[in-house]
Amino acid sequence: MNHKTITEKSPRNKITSSFSEQVLQVFIYLILIALCLAIILPCINVLALSFNDGKDAARGGIYFWTRVFTLDNYKEVFSDGSIMKAYKITIARTFIGTLASLTVTSLAAFALKEINLPGRKIITMLITFTMLFSGGMIPTYIQYNKLHLINNFWIYVVPGLVSVTYLLMMRTFFESVPESLEESAKLDGCGYFKIYGKIMMPLSKPVIAVVSLYTAVNHWNDWFSGAFFMKSSSMWPVQTVLQQMLQRAMAAQQEVTTVAQAIAHNATTVTSDSLKMAAVVVTTAPILCVYPFAQKYFAKGAMIGAVKG
Repeated sequence: MNHKTITEKSPRNKITSSFSEQVLQVFIYLILIALCLAIILPCINVLALSFNDGKDAARGGIYFWTRVFTLDNYKEVFSDGSIMKAYKITIARTFIGTLASLTVTSLAAFALKEINLPGRKIITMLITFTMLFSGGMIPTYIQYNKLHLINNFWIYVVPGLVSVTYLLMMRTFFESVPESLEESAKLDGCGYFKIYGKIMMPLSKPVIAVVSLYTAVNHWNDWFSGAFFMKSSSMWPVQTVLQQMLQRAMAAQQEVTTVAQAIAHNATTVTSDSLKMAAVVVTTAPILCVYPFAQKYFAKGAMIGAVKG
């Protein structure tokens, strides 16, 4: 009797979802699409208004494309030569401030993760206390004045050297690194600085990317320090310059009292609102270019910093 070997292909195991699960999945997708549109559409609207004639935009009806295209809004923003000087100040403070903050914060986080650190709990408690209470505006100004930081470039860097939130985030990440790596390095004769530089930092790229990005954005968007602690306008960052520019434009629009001023005001195509839209684009676009380079580590680093707390 001939025995025939019959090879049968077994069907692939497929995970079937119920109707309710499919409905839930569709609902989640719709929510995500709605959230994306809620973020993207206002940005497109701001971009369209920034390239539109200010007088025409005041009539309304402009949403996602321009009706009367013009570059006058951007010409008005860059007409003052101080804007380019302000960009240099902003770029310098962002680069120096981010690098210095990352160095100090990571060193402090590495020290606080060490269980054998004397007074570790007390130091952590005192650092956390600063998240809840501050001295107030006047004592802060007096302190900066005694430290000779008023009207000094370092007012942009020194006060923001350490963020408690980022410090705790980095400490949590360092604690997730296996202790066996540190112990092996110690057996090989490595000191704390070598462990920090050769093991911790290379393994901490996700959290470093997140902290660097957040810190850079904070430096880039800060206008308060320049407006209140910097007397010389030549040392203002770009955000402070644009804030002052918008204030002048709004004040000029409200001070139209004579016929000559009204004629001059009607002749210009730039309004305070159109100038505001152009200023938003000018200040936002450069920092947005950083996101694609950090996106690879961003989600992972944010989640790791939020797991243990």
